[in-house]
Amino acid sequence: MLSFKMALRSISSNKMRAALTMLGIIIGVMALVVLVSLVNGATSSVTDAVSGLGTSMLTVTISDDKGLPLDLDTVNGYMEEEGVGLVAPYASGSMTAKGDEASGDVTVYGTTPALYEIQGMQLAMGRFLKTSDVDNHTYVCVINETAATELIGYVDCVDQALSVNGVEYTIVGVLSDNEDSLTSMMSSGSLTVYLPYTSLLRLSDSLTSEVTTFYVSAPENGTMETVEAAMTELLMERFEDDDEAFSVSSQSVLEDTMSSITSILTILLGGIAAISLVVGGIGIMNIMLVTVTERTREIGVRKAIGASRG
Repeated sequence: MLSFKMALRSISSNKMRAALTMLGIIIGVMALVVLVSLVNGATSSVTDAVSGLGTSMLTVTISDDKGLPLDLDTVNGYMEEEGVGLVAPYASGSMTAKGDEASGDVTVYGTTPALYEIQGMQLAMGRFLKTSDVDNHTYVCVINETAATELIGYVDCVDQALSVNGVEYTIVGVLSDNEDSLTSMMSSGSLTVYLPYTSLLRLSDSLTSEVTTFYVSAPENGTMETVEAAMTELLMERFEDDDEAFSVSSQSVLEDTMSSITSILTILLGGIAAISLVVGGIGIMNIMLVTVTERTREIGVRKAIGASRG
């Protein structure tokens, strides 16, 4: 009890020194806790976001068709194969669009109705493309909320006209800019227009009827391993066992990459927190050393008159 009172008197006699010592301890510990919490929160957030990007999706790219180009009917026919879910061909280009409010450059995608489910899109209003739109080359389009706001002036623009490269299309749907979806994350802040695949072929002089890129999803209760194996087998058979003629990639690659990045981030911020803690500890040790050095004579006198080591 006496030692405790002496310690309190010592602290009260050097208030600034005691405050700085406590501040060093508090800042060091808080820096470690806060940075570790931030890393854990960021890792969890990134993992959830990437998991929601559609890891049940394959991207197939044809680099050399060997004189056997894929057409729309062939690609759609893959949906009948065992182990394959939905399939959506995909083509894109940069064009000029004009609405009631303004005009600007837009990214135009030509695709089929299956893309909506494959990429987990969400509609703010209206509908997505239909099979009849693709079959009949219908002049309809689906735009995102950003395009609706900037080109038309408001989101509720279903049945309004939108001119794309001088050709008038009717807006039948507006996609939500929900950041949890793959489409919204990839096209965040951009003006995006979706057309039936066949309509885009008519609109663009640079595109042909050959399908060079398409997305594939796993069937119900299926796995990505089975659909990847099924697609690889189908394409190997078509392109005479030449695996360089095409590539099949999964969104899981992105998840692995992001996991690696967050691990590096954890190490980096953990190192910064550790440095802060070490610097704070050195400062505390320095203050304690000075405190003990100042009391060396006092301690010697106390021991000389019979004080115990404690």
